[in-house]
Amino acid sequence: MNFMARSSTRLAVPLFALAISALPVRADELQDIDRLMKQGQPAQALERVNQYLAQNPSDAQGRFKKGLILAEQNKVAEAIEVFIKLSQDYPKLPEPHNNLAVLYASQGQYEKARQQLEMSIRTDPRFATAYENLGDVYTKLASQAYDKALQLDSSNSAAKNKLSLIRDLITSETRPPAVAIASAGKTAEPARPPAVATAPKKPATDVKPTAARAKSAAAKPAERPAREDGNTEVVLQTVLAWANAWSKQNVETYLAFYAQDFKTPKGEARSEWEAARRQRISGPKKIEVVVESPKVTLKDQNNAVVSFRQTYRSDNFNIKSSKTLIMVRNEGRWAIQQERAGG
Repeated sequence: MNFMARSSTRLAVPLFALAISALPVRADELQDIDRLMKQGQPAQALERVNQYLAQNPSDAQGRFKKGLILAEQNKVAEAIEVFIKLSQDYPKLPEPHNNLAVLYASQGQYEKARQQLEMSIRTDPRFATAYENLGDVYTKLASQAYDKALQLDSSNSAAKNKLSLIRDLITSETRPPAVAIASAGKTAEPARPPAVATAPKKPATDVKPTAARAKSAAAKPAERPAREDGNTEVVLQTVLAWANAWSKQNVETYLAFYAQDFKTPKGEARSEWEAARRQRISGPKKIEVVVESPKVTLKDQNNAVVSFRQTYRSDNFNIKSSKTLIMVRNEGRWAIQQERAGG
């Protein structure tokens, strides 16, 4: 879900999906606003949508677009106000409730986010995006509950293990906040007023393949040749092979995907981090790691950023989260220099 601008504020939340109805845009003015957003000009887009709403103050699609633009500019309070009024004026629309949940979650207000997502689902029980977001919110609430349990009983090993795994998969205190925008697909009721289309972020070199499962790759990092400088396909296949090694619980191959100068998530020693990873990968009876909707951004011929949705399944734990890998190319192969949960 990337409408929120980067800031110094640190959010302990996963990436959430911002819902957008798939109905077509009818007005040329709104199409022009979409183009401005796609070109990375939110200020101009906001000016145009305000002009449009001055002539069409009740237009749901224009109001929805304005909420998205305000969120893109990190004007969270104003965006919340827009979506609250939309949810009041159009109580049968699930999208405003979902988007309110995204904004509340970005502020750490997870209980409010939960309430809005449940309202969205009650409005449209087929709204898959809201279900996924609700799972993310429940995960964060679970993390807080486990943390509280440990505050009351520090010897609770079960709560300690669950909290450690959740934090390892979905939280990072050092990541910059981001929210991704994803299409919600079908709409439940033909009578709904149209919403808006997504405004994807630049740069133009981004690669956005469809969902790719980790099991489709089998090469080890040492077998990964450099086809050409900055080849996005090579970067993507490296990530898939990394996930495949994790799924097969091949610890040595998995660890080999990390660069010598890998920055451990909590600043711990590399040996300490590797010991913890060995235990967590070897412990479960089975593991499946799925990489979905990967996006590769080339910084230069030796540096890349890969973001994706990650599904982790084991014999006793299932979770979805968002992840970003900072990749470096050294001596002909790509390796992970930094790993961030949540973006």
